Amino acid sequence: MPKSVLILFAHPSYARSRANRALRSVAQDREHVTVHDLYETYPNFLIDVEVEQRLLLDHDHIILMHPFFWYSAPSLVKEWLDVVLDYGWAYGEGGTALAGKTWTQAITTGGPAKSYCSDGLNRFSIEELLRPFQATANLCQCVWQPPFVLHASRQATPEILAEAAAKFSAMLEGLIDG
Repeated sequence: MPKSVLILFAHPSYARSRANRALRSVAQDREHVTVHDLYETYPNFLIDVEVEQRLLLDHDHIILMHPFFWYSAPSLVKEWLDVVLDYGWAYGEGGTALAGKTWTQAITTGGPAKSYCSDGLNRFSIEELLRPFQATANLCQCVWQPPFVLHASRQATPEILAEAAAKFSAMLEGLIDG
């Protein structure tokens, strides 16, 4: 039986992002994939916790998809994490609602891959910089998956964007097929 994927999409200026549009386009109308745009749904940041928790329960795989801003996510993602992943529901005593679901970060960066290493501009790898998300997934008893990363997204040519979209599509297909 196919598995379902929830993409929690968060980009505050989506219309200007060629890279995120390319990636989102391969997921948007795919069977077994729900693309949930947080900025479109909650422009005022007033998150409906019950709706969000129901979405999480209804899917097998969770993907947080966003640009990698200042070594983290756009602010609405932080707000979403703070209010939706409630103690006693997602973690802590009795908090097992997400246990066993997979968690993946799908991110775009402004810098090239070579800038994300110990001797690069950013001094840390993407894996190191994503540790808070991995820790959150672990706390919620989710299965952490390697991130999907499109580096140097602003400079990406149409060919690079098409290749990244194809890789993202293949990743989604792998999650759906199990």
